[in-house]
Amino acid sequence: MDDCLVIGAGPAGSHVAYLLASQGHRVTVLEQQATVGKGSRCTGVLGKECLERYPLAREAIIREAPSARLYSPGGQSLRVHREPAQAWVVDRDRLDELLARRAQGAGARYLLGTQVAALQVAGHGVEAMADHDGEQSVLRAATVVVATGFASPLPQKLGLGRLSDSVMAAQAEVQLAREAEVEVYLGQSVAPGFFAWLVPTYPGRAWLGLFSRRQPGLYLRRLIDALHQKGRLISPQARVTSWGIPLRPVPRTYAPRALVVGDAAGQVKPTTGGGVYYGQLCAEVAAETLHRALDEGDFSGARFAQYEQGWRKLIGRELQVGYYARLLYERLNDSHIERLFTAVQSNGLHKTIVEAEDFSFDWHAEFILRTMKQTALRAPLLALGALLPAPLRRRLQSPSG
Repeated sequence: MDDCLVIGAGPAGSHVAYLLASQGHRVTVLEQQATVGKGSRCTGVLGKECLERYPLAREAIIREAPSARLYSPGGQSLRVHREPAQAWVVDRDRLDELLARRAQGAGARYLLGTQVAALQVAGHGVEAMADHDGEQSVLRAATVVVATGFASPLPQKLGLGRLSDSVMAAQAEVQLAREAEVEVYLGQSVAPGFFAWLVPTYPGRAWLGLFSRRQPGLYLRRLIDALHQKGRLISPQARVTSWGIPLRPVPRTYAPRALVVGDAAGQVKPTTGGGVYYGQLCAEVAAETLHRALDEGDFSGARFAQYEQGWRKLIGRELQVGYYARLLYERLNDSHIERLFTAVQSNGLHKTIVEAEDFSFDWHAEFILRTMKQTALRAPLLALGALLPAPLRRRLQSPSG
């Protein structure tokens, strides 16, 4: 019997598998796709801190992203730039493959093309009912990690609840008529309540995508057509892929003998939808919890609760503040966005923020709260009144912040 079953071979799942296998534990990874690292649904923008902490990801780098240009609904633009670069674009398929190979090199076993239909946790261990090439089997282990990505039914089957809020993403690889830098588009007609992005990858190619609660594919098609008519894209023909992004964590991420990590747990930045870095960090907390449980033979809920306590201490505030900021932005109309855009641009606030010594691509809570207190934005934000989520309004009205 294995020490741990890891369901899902994305970055979080493979990192847990690698860490446990490196400590001598018997680990089996179950992945429903026939190949790891094919068709990953992600733009692949990673920050400096992530690449420094996990240098393996550097082997998947396509290009650096030292600058970005933001466009308001009315056509205003502002450019942010910083050297050395604070973000890089990676090939997510390649990254997934690298992480899986490392885990296998440490001794983890991968069963590809394996769909887990049911999961049962009992006093003696964990049983996963799996389907591999039409053949049914039962796999047993002492513990299990659910790392199956967005909208997995397994956390709910374990009694942990379901994601309470999410958004849909749509993305397509497009051909550029000329080279470009990263671009972000705002406005209700582009991506209502959210934003769209253009991220150059290989020469002449880029990811073009957006978030929307409704019809993301339709909005993306409109954006593709608009950029093609402006001469930005060579062709309006592109294959659109859609997927879901959690905006809040599941109510509980642990049970006796079981943990949920990564997108399946909702450990994703609500501001940008990025989940690779936070998933890796939470995978470390999961692996440490599992190692101690296996070493001591303690698989109780109290032991596994230490995982949730650990990851919430690490990123809980980021998720909470980021979610409130997400709610605020979603309530703004184009006129609100234009006024805030003008305030930022006229005061050069975007340059001040990006050039700050403590600027971080990955940690947004302090940045959000400090930015709201800036003189240039305080009055426009307070004027929003009831649109401001109560926790942010209290912060803004407090003299001490």
